[in-house]
Amino acid sequence: MNEKIISRLKTLGIPELENVNYLNELNGDYINLESLLPNGKTGKILDDNKKYLAAQIEIPNDEDERCYGIAADETMIAIFRYGYGGKNSELVAWVRL
Repeated sequence: MNEKIISRLKTLGIPELENVNYLNELNGDYINLESLLPNGKTGKILDDNKKYLAAQIEIPNDEDERCYGIAADETMIAIFRYGYGGKNSELVAWVRL
């Protein structure tokens, strides 16, 4: 599963994600951030009771010191961009595996 997710990340056109080589298993309640969604609303899209393969990738040379957060399961990959401590999270992509 790890390899399939990493392979898909490399095709999304986000340069920082092309260097992802590993994912950690994390609880949904730990990584389920309140985020700005593409429809302009805010909400959580992950299941607090599930485990996800996840990673945090720093965005180099970003003045706001933002990161990408990845959360994936057997059916989808969610990619978030957020500031320190998960602040101002926004959903960047939500793709099927």
